[in-house]
Amino acid sequence: MEPEVALYLIPVELSEMTHEQVLPHANTDIVVHLRHFIVENVRSARRFLKRCDRDFDIDACTFYTLNGHTPADDIADYLKPLEQGLPMGVISEAGCPAIADPGADVVAIAQRKGFKVKPLVGPSSILLSLMASGFNGQSFAFLGYLPIDAHERTAAIERMVHRATREHQTQIFIETPYRNNSLIAQLLKQVPRHMRLCIAADITGERESIITRTIGQWSGTTVDYNRTPTIFLLYE
Repeated sequence: MEPEVALYLIPVELSEMTHEQVLPHANTDIVVHLRHFIVENVRSARRFLKRCDRDFDIDACTFYTLNGHTPADDIADYLKPLEQGLPMGVISEAGCPAIADPGADVVAIAQRKGFKVKPLVGPSSILLSLMASGFNGQSFAFLGYLPIDAHERTAAIERMVHRATREHQTQIFIETPYRNNSLIAQLLKQVPRHMRLCIAADITGERESIITRTIGQWSGTTVDYNRTPTIFLLYE
């Protein structure tokens, strides 16, 4: 079945789990008919497309790279196939495009230009970790990466504690994997002992671990999340 003319937001596996375990067949039915893709990394995108269909004709495709280094003036030109009546896909490195992802920039342009945007079903580490945390799922904020500067990071954590306790809002954030342990160490020192911290690591993967404890309980354990993709959630 030929897809309609739209910008399709195509989720990708979060871990080494097989394609079929986390993505619906309906996605593949659409993807195999697309030939224009906006991607964060061309090599990763090509591998993903081959996982969708080993016979997929990669050489017939055009890839447009969109990452943190892409000049803003180039992004609007990426949508020229849509203007010509051809469907396109956006592929992230992992998870859902446009969520903590540069794909949001091209989606914003597509919306301004009046193109149809169709998100496909797939895994989001942010939502999966929130689901499993036991925290407030009606009021939450995803804050992305905390500041690297020590003073700014301390202030950011103070704001999260304030919002979690005064507004009863779940605070969700991430860190570069090789700095996970240092972030955890700071949280254990700075956050009140009664507050709860959920550490969700390797979501959907073979080593998946989603654990919620109070800061006091975490302080009495040995933790090592070095170089493991991890989501952190803080709540009262």
